[in-house]
Amino acid sequence: PGLVFCGGFMSDMTGTKATALEAHARREGLAYVRFDYFGHGASSGAFTDGTIGRWAEDAVAVLDEVTQGPQVLIGSSMGGWIMLLAALARPKRIAGLVGIAPAPDFTEDLMWEKFDAETRATLERDGVYHEPSSYSEAPYPITLKLIEEGRDHLLLRGPIPLACPLRILQGMADEDVPWQTARRLAE
Repeated sequence: PGLVFCGGFMSDMTGTKATALEAHARREGLAYVRFDYFGHGASSGAFTDGTIGRWAEDAVAVLDEVTQGPQVLIGSSMGGWIMLLAALARPKRIAGLVGIAPAPDFTEDLMWEKFDAETRATLERDGVYHEPSSYSEAPYPITLKLIEEGRDHLLLRGPIPLACPLRILQGMADEDVPWQTARRLAE
């Protein structure tokens, strides 16, 4: 099977994971695709107009229009959620899944539920909250639209009807995606 990399929140296809996987694919003679979601990296659109559903549609479009045959989807952080949604949309095309600190449902579980009352009020009043990031000088814009639309795609509240192999790589001391998320996904 070929490999398709789904990057993380505010990441792009030039990141270290995406390029390291490309080098691996070249060494092994495997087909490989890395891409930018709407509003990420070299893609068009404003990041603040993006949603989980829109980014999942991008991944499905890549599967449909760029790849052939069975694929292994590799998702990092938010990309773990996107790979699951793409796999659910095209289960017959999926040979396997690899989650790198996968973060399904992060908009609800790791953002909304952890935001204090002031942050929630800012989101509800302004439609956007600028969250400081340890990965960038500029804060990450978190939109109310992202949070609300993410609720339409929650997966960890019940069984995920996929029958392909799943491997998860997760650090126990990850500060962004707790290891318990990986455990919930595996269960």
